Amino acid sequence: MYLHSYRLKNYRRLRDVRVELAPDISIFVGANNSGKTSATQAIIMFLSGAKDRFSLFDFSSNTWRELNVLEEGNPAEDTNAVIPAISLDLWFEVTESDLYLAIPILPSTAWAGNMVGVRVELAAKNGGELLQRYRQQKQTALAHAAALPESSGNYVPWPKSLTDYLEKELHSEFELRYSVLDRAQFNDELVANEGYEPALIAGELSGAAVLKSLVRVDCLNAQRHLADPSSRTEGSAGRSEDLSRRLSRFYQRNLEQREEDHSALAALFASEVGLNQHLMDVFAPTLERIATLGYPGLNNPRLEIKSALNPASVMSQDARIHYILGDGDDATRLPDTYNGLGFKNLIYMVVEILDLQAKWVAEEEKRPPLHLIFIEEPEAHLHAQLQQVFVRNVLSLLSLPGEIEGAFASQVVVTTHSPHVLYERGFAPIRYFRRHVVDQEQTTQVLNLSAFQPGDAPKDRDFLQRYLKLTHCDLFFADAAILVEGNVERLLMPLMIEKEATGLRSAALSILEVGGAFGHRFKELIEFLGITTLIVTDIDSVTAAADPTVTEEDDSEDEEEIEFEVPADQAADPAVKRYGKACLPSTAGAETSNQTLIQWLPKRRTIAELLAATADEKTADLIGSEPSKVMVTYQTATDVTWGGQTTSFCGRTLEEAFGLENAAWCQAAEQKPVGLKLRKAAVDPMALALGLHKRVGGKGFDKTKFALQVLAANKDAWVSPGYIRAGLLWLAEQVDLEVEQEADAIVEAAEAVDGAPHE
Repeated sequence: MYLHSYRLKNYRRLRDVRVELAPDISIFVGANNSGKTSATQAIIMFLSGAKDRFSLFDFSSNTWRELNVLEEGNPAEDTNAVIPAISLDLWFEVTESDLYLAIPILPSTAWAGNMVGVRVELAAKNGGELLQRYRQQKQTALAHAAALPESSGNYVPWPKSLTDYLEKELHSEFELRYSVLDRAQFNDELVANEGYEPALIAGELSGAAVLKSLVRVDCLNAQRHLADPSSRTEGSAGRSEDLSRRLSRFYQRNLEQREEDHSALAALFASEVGLNQHLMDVFAPTLERIATLGYPGLNNPRLEIKSALNPASVMSQDARIHYILGDGDDATRLPDTYNGLGFKNLIYMVVEILDLQAKWVAEEEKRPPLHLIFIEEPEAHLHAQLQQVFVRNVLSLLSLPGEIEGAFASQVVVTTHSPHVLYERGFAPIRYFRRHVVDQEQTTQVLNLSAFQPGDAPKDRDFLQRYLKLTHCDLFFADAAILVEGNVERLLMPLMIEKEATGLRSAALSILEVGGAFGHRFKELIEFLGITTLIVTDIDSVTAAADPTVTEEDDSEDEEEIEFEVPADQAADPAVKRYGKACLPSTAGAETSNQTLIQWLPKRRTIAELLAATADEKTADLIGSEPSKVMVTYQTATDVTWGGQTTSFCGRTLEEAFGLENAAWCQAAEQKPVGLKLRKAAVDPMALALGLHKRVGGKGFDKTKFALQVLAANKDAWVSPGYIRAGLLWLAEQVDLEVEQEADAIVEAAEAVDGAPHE
């Protein structure tokens, strides 16, 4: 039995999200403030069975607006009013072997299938009566306020509004309700059929007790506050402790399970006898001197010093963790404070997880079949390798001998900001939380990466997974992405951002080097994730032919194979391949070999079509992820002045475009290390363009050296190519737009809270 998925409604920014979980481990990722923590806290709060843990601020902003509408409504219609509620639908996957455990939540004796569900709601006890009590309370308060002298000014008594009333009276007006869900009444996305009302859980056990009998939830919080030896300053000890004290808690919690461990008790007994004799020898002179004072007298008790070796206090008082360096008698032992926070954090997490599991196992006949453990940010203080070691082995820590494939199971959910954790586990367990704004409201969409290109023959999934593992997985934590052509663009992009779009430096950007030949393979992933993306690529002009024209004497490095989509009327024919050599974009009849431009945006093949493409044709909406967009930018024609002449030219690559737009700087003698200075001075713009094309395409040109030399130069001495500048300005505008929409949503929510306009 395991938790298959859950749906949250009206909880904080999670207006309506469905989160699917893997049977073993799931990993929650996403940008900051995307709802990952809320998705874990909601389950913990609902399964606690305590409505007092909720406040009105746990309701999503749209519910505040709904409450405002109810307040302004006709009091005569209060009886039929529907008060917004927070709800959690839990769906469990069960098998025949553990079906007996789910009997309390079966919808009927005729139930068939493998999924059972429970709904928990924080809902109003009676909506009509709630509104009547609020209106009566407000009317009474206003009457009292009106009776005050005029000196009371603009005093407005409580309750100022319905939300103000519920902020104080939520726990008296709302209750937790538990219902059984019938899978037959839900569609494939587990959305209930219209008009369906689930049946409340009835029986001897309350709904909270039934739910607790099915699943135990524990959380290992991100704030672990382990002490750092360098932080032992005044005022710092209140929030931290050393590892030994943490381990002592584990010992105390598990001591009762070892009451029959007579070997441990015998060791303590022997130690106690020896310590008692030692204490008597030490304190004998003191006791004799006390006796000279007339104490103890005839009827007074005598004094005796004895040890009190309590097993429960041994770890906390008399035992310390040490780190051992070396072997044998010559080994050096250091206190636990002398090791780094990373190693201590790893030990602590392991001990805490085992402790949580031990408490679950110790429940015996009342033990729930499912143990759900949330682990927040395990990467805290851990370097990359330790992060991977932990997430790689956490499931083996929870494996109990004799219970494999049994009715009892552990399920882990990890929330993280670490690409190294994703590196270790791949796409399947990732649940991507994406910030979303709908109707000026902050919301979240949760995407299941295991659903990306499913099946045994995915088109690009395996390639993308391997690629991201070899580079970095920070795409899943980014506000926006930039896909670049190659290493040169990747090296220069941060500096160009600093020059052209400073505002982007405050955004979380993921810069991925994908190449024009493979960039289009990211299309479905970008559309799936809905991340605003700028594609910076090359126009890659070639002279195309139906057959290769290379001879043995030709420079094979200049030959490029290009493949075009087969027209619909030739779909039955084998794939048509075309071949060509790199050429200047101004060459008549030139085509592009860049598959990103052919298959993604702007879906043009000839250079003439690409140069004529409008900004709208280079941009596309990410459907379902509005306002997110994707835009491609590549070399365009620009005026080049050289030798007293001005002509419009387009570079084929970034290096050529850079050389054309910084002609004077690149051709200066002192800039020879950059690699773009021609041996023979060009007489006009055409000669310059042709010379740069040959120079960049030659075997001796070092692209990485070019990028590093530009980085080392004075950044004010050169300008970014126009197509990159235009792309970065577009991206900055999109990021600003999303930030503004988030800000507007916050203002809307604030106005819904107090009803007053906010600037």
